[in-house]
Amino acid sequence: YTLIHREIARFASVYAQTIITPVTSTLLFYTIFALAFGGLEKEVGGIPFLQFLAPGLIMMSMVQNAFANTSSSLIIAKVQGNIVDILMPPLSALELLAGLVICGLARGLAVGAVSSVIMSLFLSLPIQSVGLIVLFSVLGNVLMATLGIIGGVIAHKFDHLAAFTNFFVMPFTFLSGTFYSVESLPGAWALLAHANPFFYMIDGFRAGFIGHADGSIEIGIVLLVAINIVLCAVTYWMLKTGYRIKS
Repeated sequence: YTLIHREIARFASVYAQTIITPVTSTLLFYTIFALAFGGLEKEVGGIPFLQFLAPGLIMMSMVQNAFANTSSSLIIAKVQGNIVDILMPPLSALELLAGLVICGLARGLAVGAVSSVIMSLFLSLPIQSVGLIVLFSVLGNVLMATLGIIGGVIAHKFDHLAAFTNFFVMPFTFLSGTFYSVESLPGAWALLAHANPFFYMIDGFRAGFIGHADGSIEIGIVLLVAINIVLCAVTYWMLKTGYRIKS
């Protein structure tokens, strides 16, 4: 409880950077596609393009911030030398893992909630399945929060973490079908898109709003659950052994 309270207070104290800024970026993406690319007139599978686009933008912003929360928390603690504040208390590796992941999930959901409210002021967002929205929000944010812990543990400085973000997180996010339907891609590219786990985060979350999915919802759930289990196991091992944080 104390670790969760500490981490939530940390990002809430700079809400302009951790909440307002990503929401603003989401609105900028929305504005660019709505105005510069004629999004007001386009449709995707009979669905207005902006209704198709909005859920993807919201999900993209959520998962990026879930990753940023856990990774930045660890790398700042390592650089400033106060990582001992986390390691010295009698917390097990499982408690550390749970606390950090819950806080990453909390920040992601906070960004998603604010983005959804602001976005609803500009267009009508239909909701077809609350269950899918909640399920994929949790699966996606937990995956990225866990990945953020791995990135924060491995990185020795901010440059290492920036490289991890720029060469892994961002490409997978932007190639996930956030801005387009993967059904429009040619064969090889469509197969590549379906191999991207980020695609299933976006696709399942979007299906909860518009009722349309480019891929299989069932495959997406199974794949994301499996990846989460693997990442949690890897992260637990890192925290348990003190890999790169106790030496």
